[in-house]
Amino acid sequence: MAVTTTTTSTSENSLRRALADKQSTIDARGNAMRQLKSSGASKAEIDEAVKALTALKLEKASIENELKASISVDTNGSVISRDAFRQAVVNTLERRLFYIPAFKIYGGVAGLYDYGPPGCAVKSNVLAFWRQHFVLEEDMLEVDCPCVTPEVILKASGHVDKFTDLMVKDEKTGNCYRADHLLKDYCKDKLENDLAIIADKAAEFKHVLAVLDDLSGEQLGAKIKEYDIVAPDTKNPLSDPYPFNLMFQTQIGPSGASTGYMRPETAQGIFVNFKDLYYYNGKKLPFAASQIGQAFRNEISPRQGLLRVREFTLAEIEHFVDPDDKSHPKYSEVSNLEFLMFPRAEQLSGQSAKRLCLGEAVSKHLPNEMAHYAADCWDAEIKSSYGWIECVGIADRSAYDLRAHADKSGAALVAQEKFAEPKEVEKLVITPVKKELGLAFKGNQKMVVEALEAMNEKEALDMKAALETKGEVEFEVCTLEKTVTIKKNMVSISKEKKKEGQRVFTPSVIEPSFGIGRIIYCLYEHSFYMRPSKAEDEQLNVFRFPPLVAPIKCTVFPLVQNQQYEEVAKQISRTLTAAGVSNKKDLTGTSIGKRYARTDELGVPFAVTVDSTSSVTIRERDSKDQIRVNVDEVAAVIKDVSEGRYTWTDISEKYRPKMKQYLGYTYINFIRACFGL
Repeated sequence: MAVTTTTTSTSENSLRRALADKQSTIDARGNAMRQLKSSGASKAEIDEAVKALTALKLEKASIENELKASISVDTNGSVISRDAFRQAVVNTLERRLFYIPAFKIYGGVAGLYDYGPPGCAVKSNVLAFWRQHFVLEEDMLEVDCPCVTPEVILKASGHVDKFTDLMVKDEKTGNCYRADHLLKDYCKDKLENDLAIIADKAAEFKHVLAVLDDLSGEQLGAKIKEYDIVAPDTKNPLSDPYPFNLMFQTQIGPSGASTGYMRPETAQGIFVNFKDLYYYNGKKLPFAASQIGQAFRNEISPRQGLLRVREFTLAEIEHFVDPDDKSHPKYSEVSNLEFLMFPRAEQLSGQSAKRLCLGEAVSKHLPNEMAHYAADCWDAEIKSSYGWIECVGIADRSAYDLRAHADKSGAALVAQEKFAEPKEVEKLVITPVKKELGLAFKGNQKMVVEALEAMNEKEALDMKAALETKGEVEFEVCTLEKTVTIKKNMVSISKEKKKEGQRVFTPSVIEPSFGIGRIIYCLYEHSFYMRPSKAEDEQLNVFRFPPLVAPIKCTVFPLVQNQQYEEVAKQISRTLTAAGVSNKKDLTGTSIGKRYARTDELGVPFAVTVDSTSSVTIRERDSKDQIRVNVDEVAAVIKDVSEGRYTWTDISEKYRPKMKQYLGYTYINFIRACFGL
């Protein structure tokens, strides 16, 4: 999808101001004309006033058209509204079975979708490329963990208590809505459809959208009331926002005694396997582990097709690194690459994104949109008809997860750095006084001792300072799921110098998390365009998928229904299949134009037309360019260009002379036939 860029955010504001000024002028001129009529002015004066007012209205219409262009979609030179563009894409995707609502014959279930044959192929190709680009290139350790997760795991990770969205209810019907989505929809609708709003109000709506993820429940509720937002289906008033946990709960085993959840992310399976993965990697850091699999979130009000669903595919990576050295050996290769970035200052002030080098942007990130586990967080977003959509979340989870699971399980989830020679280091020493702790906590003494010993340096020194000034301190014990009071006589905390042969530490984790369904949907939109048919009597839909991810690489069909040509088509299809190239035969005998249109709508990049028994024509989808290739070369040519070893330009330059020779040969035969030579 190509979004028109004729106006920047600044010029959009200028257009809104110009539109408001023009409307004020029209209102003033309208009043003046009415006064002329009431005062008995001459027909010539009134006609002149009408003419001037008409000219002003035309100028206003011109400004409105410019403003509309800034929020429209340009598809191959044809500008249409975003809603119309999106509907065209979705209609094509569902009609050609890329994806459809799940359980459709029973009315479907919101937020659940089935992938059809071409959708499965696109997804498979995207994941194969993801594995090649990340798992193989970075020598990652791939795992595959269960979707059903025991409650204790997600309790330790914080998901049971904190994995929530803010929900509001229709006060009369009880229908539920996600609070931030209602506010986001209201602001976007005003910006895109209300051309009369003034520039200052537009700036306010843009600011709300920029800080939306940072608003508390109280702030969200206040904005909903300020803008008089009501239930979209019934127009009834809404409740105040309140948290709703997004995880699907289940029971493990027939007794119902063991509670579990469908995993909301794939990361926890990697964290609980850290100890074994670290050993498998030769006890060396850094290393990365990856997982591709299904995740489940009980979305409050799923919408926007594949962008917000209740079951989806995640591809996640956990980079385990030394907290004192988070550098990447290949960073220098990408630090100078330029991207469209949205730094902190621009977001908070409601400005637009700007192009920055990656190296420059590293120090300019936004501190909101943080998950409960994140020390730093970046989003990679793709622009679609819905606006900017987060498709990749990149979080510095620090040592949160490994420490949480170590506390809860008692397993030592740590790494070691061995020194060439023993070093004198200042060591934190935490010595619980077990006698006093036993008197205070009885049977819970062991868990309190373990929690005290697991404190990091900052937590321990903060406790030491509080004990020295106050004599006691409140301390959260994860395994007890409560806060206890620790007194000065219960623990000794000090720093001592010791000689050690190794350093033991909890690794930090850098996590890129890829929403595969979102990436695929954005791929669909960005690949979609319409072009006129040969007769120019209709618009044909085309997906310009890169060959690497196209669901079918090649179609094969005879030019006409002819047994010899059909046998050649079948032979070519077999050689393509043997070479691992997905292909589809079309022996229907419909017109060549209709067959091209059918395959273009599926995004098939190449079409082989059999019009002789020795050589065939290969057509490229977007350029409609054609080359001539011998039958026994077809599979190799399609495979090379589909897998990116050669571009279409490379191939066409090689084979175009043969095409010219063929056309010349055909022309000569035509002349001979006409004149009986």
